[in-house]
Amino acid sequence: MEKFTKLTATAIPLPIENIDTDQIIPARFLKATDKEGFGDNVFRDWRYDSEGNLNPDFPLNAPQYSKGQILVAGDNFGCGSSREHAAWAIVGYGIKVVISSFFADIFKGNALNNGLLPIQVSPEFLKQLLTCVQKNSKTKITVDLESQIVAFVGIYNEQFQNGEETFDIDPYKKVCLINGYDDIDFLVSKKETIEAFEKERVVF
Repeated sequence: MEKFTKLTATAIPLPIENIDTDQIIPARFLKATDKEGFGDNVFRDWRYDSEGNLNPDFPLNAPQYSKGQILVAGDNFGCGSSREHAAWAIVGYGIKVVISSFFADIFKGNALNNGLLPIQVSPEFLKQLLTCVQKNSKTKITVDLESQIVAFVGIYNEQFQNGEETFDIDPYKKVCLINGYDDIDFLVSKKETIEAFEKERVVF
């Protein structure tokens, strides 16, 4: 996985609550056994109409959000089925962070296992952030994983807007993301420690 320590980027606003994994990646695209190509079909039924044309009203299709690497979504993101493909699709599209006021537990685990950082914030902070991103697509969000801080700076209605909040993350997953480890990589990183322990064992 790619290492993650700090990211400053623009965001894509998706102020919809209860976004389930079938909307993130519809079941008809789950036939593949590797991660390649899933990003092309993320939010497929919202990004395209029934004839396969891009929906200009969907935020991911808006030119002003085309370079966003952070997805700011509504409450209860990733509910529904446990498909890991949902995280694959979001990462495959180029998104590195999802911010919401609540995540489904299984989605959160799948995200962390695939290098996608889910940040849970307070409803008040989320509302303020969504408003700023929707009003000004150039709003910059900084995610500092080591300090576990998410902050934003933007301007709308000719007024400076900013906010900052800390977030929680499992300590083990934090280590993995910072070092770009999956579970196997983490074990390999402890090889010398494990071998030293084995040599010191007393066998009766």
